[in-house]
Order: sequence, then structure tokens, then C-alpha cells
Amino acid sequence: MNELKEAIAYAKAAESKWPASMKMPDGQFVMTFDSGEKAPDNEVLGPVTPRGGHSGIVYRGGKVLAEWGDVARPDMTFSVAKSFLSVLAGLAVGDGLIKGLDDKAGPSALDDGFASEQNKDITWRHLLTQTSEWQGTLFDKEDRIDHNRVVGLAVAEAPKGTRRQLKKPGTFYEYNDVRVNRLSLSLLQLFKEPLPSVLKRRIMDPIGASQDWKWDGYRNSTVTIDGKPMVSVPGGGHWGGGIVISARDLALMGLLVAQGGVWDGKQLLPTGWTDELVKPCPVAPFYGLMWWLNTNKRQFAAASERSYFALGWGSHIVWIDPDNDLVTVLRWIDRKQAPGFVERLLGAIAK
Repeated sequence: MNELKEAIAYAKAAESKWPASMKMPDGQFVMTFDSGEKAPDNEVLGPVTPRGGHSGIVYRGGKVLAEWGDVARPDMTFSVAKSFLSVLAGLAVGDGLIKGLDDKAGPSALDDGFASEQNKDITWRHLLTQTSEWQGTLFDKEDRIDHNRVVGLAVAEAPKGTRRQLKKPGTFYEYNDVRVNRLSLSLLQLFKEPLPSVLKRRIMDPIGASQDWKWDGYRNSTVTIDGKPMVSVPGGGHWGGGIVISARDLALMGLLVAQGGVWDGKQLLPTGWTDELVKPCPVAPFYGLMWWLNTNKRQFAAASERSYFALGWGSHIVWIDPDNDLVTVLRWIDRKQAPGFVERLLGAIAK
């Protein structure tokens, strides 16, 4: 299939320009450099793993259609970790630890993170849709660092990191990694077990993932629950840490979600949870529960509006296309050129 080969060649030629060391010439972490952060906001708290090269894998109908590059190499995956948090939230719902997404998150917290007037009405849905407007400092990072980063359909009124007036929870979308880390800590407090071990036992091992992936925390993110020290892991690699995983293992996670949370006939995720993931957020219709949607073709013009994505800076993409029964993973691709690959891949399978 020449068209498929051409799509893969296009993707290979579109590799990210990030340095293999993950550090700029002056030593700054490339992620914080790319996001324009200055000291002290840019302090790295977790491990930084040097990167491999571009790779990709395409499943169609649950079978490998194509793969290229080192699909077995674990690499940092940045905000794709957010989508793993939504998978874990589904387990919490299935276990009855979260009774309803519109319940307040505060009553189950083991700290005072939701005690303030600003935070007391925050729900699980607010946390999962990045509309919580949570205010505070967590692991030495203040929510202010990501103020005005990405503010939904609005235009940011000031540069990223500029403090703004907070709004009522649920009324305003802001892509904010400190608040995502608050969600992760809250899930840890529910499970009372490190999230990587929950994920491994209940999701990754059952779907046949490798033993090579890991989820790194920060040097200062250890908390005590029931007398036991546990590391709270971040929802990305913004300040280091996060999920270090292969393209193949990412694809297996994508397949699980694409299959409604069912694997080999066993329901690993609660029935209906994967439908919940892709319901548009009322104030940010391009976003579900920690998954990006293709509403109004916002992400990829060539893909169907039913497509959805786990996205991480760098760039890392898990693209699920229900209309074409595709699960595609792209690692270390220039984000601006990814739509070109999508258009070529869809053209190839249409032949």
C-alpha cells in the first residue's frame, strides 16, 4: 500500500526538534523552556528521561496495520498522563469511591485542599474537565503558574503565569497542571494506594502491557496515608516525572478505551465510562474528561468529529477514530505537522 508508506514517511520526516538530552544549551528543561517559564516557576521536581526517536503504531480493527521506529522504547509522554488519570477515575467510580461526578471532591480529601471558599464547591467533574479553578500551592507549585496558559474558547488576557481573578468552579476552562496534580492527589487519597500500582494491577497487566513503563513522581510529592508514605504522581511531565512508556503500551491503552473498557471479554472499566470520557464539557466543547475532542474539527481537520485524543507536549498523540476503527499512536512528532499525517493515513485506508 504505497499511500500508507507515504503517510509513514511523512510522519518520520516530521520528527520533533526537541533535543535528545531534553535540555536546552543553557541546561533548562526543554518543556519549561517551550512554555516560557522563568525561575522559580520552571524548577524541575521530577526525573527527566532523555528521549528516543520518532515512532508510531496504527491499529485497525484491533490488529496492527503498521508500526515504525522503536515502538518498545519507554519515553516521557507528558500530558497523555492526564488521560490515564481519567481511566483511574473510572475505576474509582466503579468501586464506589466516587459516587457521582457532580459530587464535591472535598469531603473525601485527607487534607484541607478544598476547605477554602474558592475550593469548597469543586466537584470531580470540575477536576476532570479542567474547570475547577482550584486555588492553592501543591508540591511547591502555585496554581498561578499556569494562569492564562490555555483558557478554552476565550483569548488569554495576559501572558501565562500572570495572576488573574478566579471564577466560580465549573464556569471557566483553564489548562492548568497544578490543578491536574490536585486531581491525582485526590485520587490517591481515594484509593489509598499509589496510582501506578492501581494502574498496573487493574489495567496495564490485564491488557498485556510490558513491564517497562513507569510513572515517576516528584522529589517532594510523598504524602502519608494510613501511616504509609506514598508518592503522588503528576498528570504530566511539566516539571519532570510523569509516565514513561512505549508507543506499543500506549496503543494498548487506546485499544482498551476504544473497545468500551472491555478486554478479552472482561469489563475492566465501568460500563459506559468510555462514553462519559468523550462528552463535551459545556464551557469547553473541545474537551471531555481529560481527553481532547475533535469538535468542529478543532484538532485534526481530516478526522471525523467523533475522533478523540490523548495529547502530550513533545508531541505524543493517542488518536482514537471510532468511524474507521483506528487507534494510532505518534511519538515525538511536530504537533503542527500531525494533521498532515492524519490526512494521509485516512487517504491510504480509503483506497
